[in-house]
Amino acid sequence: MKKVFFIVCLAALALTGCNENKPANGLGLEQADSLQKIIAQKDNELDDMMGTLNEIQEGLRVISEAENRVSIAKDGEGANKNKQIKENIQFISSTMAQNRELIAKLQKQLRESSVKSDQLKKTIEGFIKQLDAKEQELNQLRVELDAKDIHISTLDEKIDNLNSHVSNLEKENTKNTETINAQDRQLNTAWYVFGTKNELKEQQIYVGGKVLQKNFNRNYFTKIDIRVDKEIKLYSKSAKLLTAHPAGSYTLQQDANKQYILRITNPQTFWSTSKYLVVLVK
Repeated sequence: MKKVFFIVCLAALALTGCNENKPANGLGLEQADSLQKIIAQKDNELDDMMGTLNEIQEGLRVISEAENRVSIAKDGEGANKNKQIKENIQFISSTMAQNRELIAKLQKQLRESSVKSDQLKKTIEGFIKQLDAKEQELNQLRVELDAKDIHISTLDEKIDNLNSHVSNLEKENTKNTETINAQDRQLNTAWYVFGTKNELKEQQIYVGGKVLQKNFNRNYFTKIDIRVDKEIKLYSKSAKLLTAHPAGSYTLQQDANKQYILRITNPQTFWSTSKYLVVLVK
């Protein structure tokens, strides 16, 4: 865990360091202020995630302490033995449920954050594995206690309710992730087509000198992910964009065979006016 803390701290220090640098030549005060706000936002997001991560670590620590107390008590003697065991097992169960809630919270923070960290994802997976292992240990402990006639059935209903609540949170987290991924794919999906004038006319894509009027054939287009597909080979020595896309966001260059290739240099800007691209070729 110290390694994780060190990595996250490095990220925070790197961002803070960026904040202290003077604006580059040509960077206006407004742009510099915008950059500082972005850095401050990342700092706040890192602080929030670190706070949650520390809470999870503390939860795992106190669970281990409670497990040790149960181990000592179950082999000991005394009138309060059973009571101490029951109280500690109840504490372990509730703390485990709280830790799973915190993990779900940390997953949500990371998903919604502008900070992307594979290391933090691995840390979260490690937390889940630790809790799963402790869940198995707790079940084994129950078996041992039952064998010694130390019954804790009075806690079962409360523990089941906690586990049910955590299960619902995990399902909700999965559903939210799927929804966000679907929305993300939709936002980053575009369609393109290239063809001769006659080909485009046949598909109602280019009619009367106008493009993408009513009833054009959408199935004739190729779907792409704008984050991945930034180069489109047009297989023609003549190419003209019929849809409007901001100048400076793309280039038309010829390959060794003098055939044009459309290279999208700034995808967000290029697709900002239209998610459909139509190119006239000969």
